[in-house]
Formats: sequence, structure tokens, C-alpha cells
Amino acid sequence: MDSSDPLAGHVLVLFDGVCNLCNGFVQFVIRRDPSARFRFASLQSGFAHQQLTRFGLDPGTTNSIVVIDRGTVYQRSNAALHVAGHLPGLWPALKVFKVIPRFIRDGLYDLMAASRYRWFGRRESCWLPSPALKARFLE
Repeated sequence: MDSSDPLAGHVLVLFDGVCNLCNGFVQFVIRRDPSARFRFASLQSGFAHQQLTRFGLDPGTTNSIVVIDRGTVYQRSNAALHVAGHLPGLWPALKVFKVIPRFIRDGLYDLMAASRYRWFGRRESCWLPSPALKARFLE
């Protein structure tokens, strides 16, 4: 990878910037990522649209987190499990849920995604990181 690539050596997490659940997930990951391996961008951003288009995904999607790691795209339950696999401690043990067929995992994920605004609320605008965290967010 090009050394000027902002993703070189990092895992990109694209998330719904107005979703309280999604923002909580991002903050959860940040607190457990002392090596700052993860980079983040709101699905509503131009950067996310470029990445989604680059990988043949709908740039209008906001119903799933999308993780891009070394050119591989992970969506829905696979994205969440991929992130857990990179966190310290016991979080990688959650990958055991990969034994559950993906259509079941994704069905549960889709149920949560469809109800996330009703259950957890939404913001009027995307969450803005603190100045200390700003470097971990792309656009």
C-alpha cells in the first residue's frame, strides 16, 4: 500500500453517523483500541461514498456497518465479528458465533438495524469526535 494511504495498516469502519447505537459502537471500539488500529468514517460522508463505490456497494446504504480491511469488505454481522476479532482481551472469542449460519446472524442484525432509531434514537447531525480523536476519523 502507498504510504500516503490514510488506511495503510488500519481497519476502516463505516457507520451511520446519525444513529445513536452506531455512535455508541464506535465509541466502544475506540475505548478498546489503544493501538489506534481502527479508522472511522460516517456512511453519510463523501469518503465513505467513494469507498463503497470502489467496492461495488450502494453508496446510499446506512443500514449496516461496513468494515474494510486490507481490501476485503465485511458487512452486517461479519463486520461486527471482524471488529471484535481485532480488539484486545476476550472480545475475539465472539468469533465463535461464526458457527451460526450467516443468514441467521444477518437476520438478527437486520432486525436490530431496522429498529435502531426507534430503540436507541438518532441525532440531528453526525457525531463530532473530540480534537484528540479527530485524526482517527476520515472526513
